[in-house]
Amino acid sequence: MISAASGFRRAATMLHRATTTTNPATTTSSFLLQQRRNVHVEKRLEELGIELPAAPTPKANYNIVCHASGNMLYISGHLPIKPDGTLLTGRIGEDGDDGQSIEHGYEAARYCGLNIISTLKSQLGDLDKVEQVVKVFGIVNSTTDFKSQHLVVDGCSDVIMEVFDKPVGYHARSAIGTSTLPLDMSVEVEAIVQVKSE
Repeated sequence: MISAASGFRRAATMLHRATTTTNPATTTSSFLLQQRRNVHVEKRLEELGIELPAAPTPKANYNIVCHASGNMLYISGHLPIKPDGTLLTGRIGEDGDDGQSIEHGYEAARYCGLNIISTLKSQLGDLDKVEQVVKVFGIVNSTTDFKSQHLVVDGCSDVIMEVFDKPVGYHARSAIGTSTLPLDMSVEVEAIVQVKSE
């Protein structure tokens, strides 16, 4: 005769096995989902035909990024460097008068954004680890009469949105003008990014 205690232990054992048995179909599905997630942003880059520049290095005595608590990544000001190494330079002026055009500035800001994305890929190894692009701060080398710095920095914001989409890429932003920037670069952009927990 099976005692009540023995029967209870047997039932408990069977329940434990039932709840801990791995379902191969579920495991395969989870693995494939993870694989898709891990190439999501890189796949979009490919579909958009976007070539990332090489991850930049500091141009003076500072770190390219700083990791902080709360999975926050503070990204130093990035330059408008094209994949071939060309630095976009010159002041932006109204209608190109006494300076470069808004279109030139927009392109420069876009390359700043691409360089930031390249740094994220270099630092994280996987762009899908980006939880949220929190803040972008753009500085435009511009003439005193130029008042459209916000349209220039759209170049950076637009490419971040193209690559990360909403809600990840949708960020807070500031855009200001200055009479000069190091190396005569047209635009400099820094960012704050939150990354996913391990």
